[in-house]
Amino acid sequence: MFVASTEFVEAADAQTTALGFDAARVFVAHPIQDRTDDEMRALADAAIDAVVAALTDR
Repeated sequence: MFVASTEFVEAADAQTTALGFDAARVFVAHPIQDRTDDEMRALADAAIDAVVAALTDR
């Protein structure tokens, strides 16, 4: 299971193909590095249901 920004969707797809392993994954809005703590909390809050579903649906 991993969480990454949408910038890495294509790279994740390539790794899935290369490794033959389709890990559960959730993507959040890009960019990450310039966000404030409050913005990061909002991203996490928005993604938590998808993260829980990805962890429990496998």
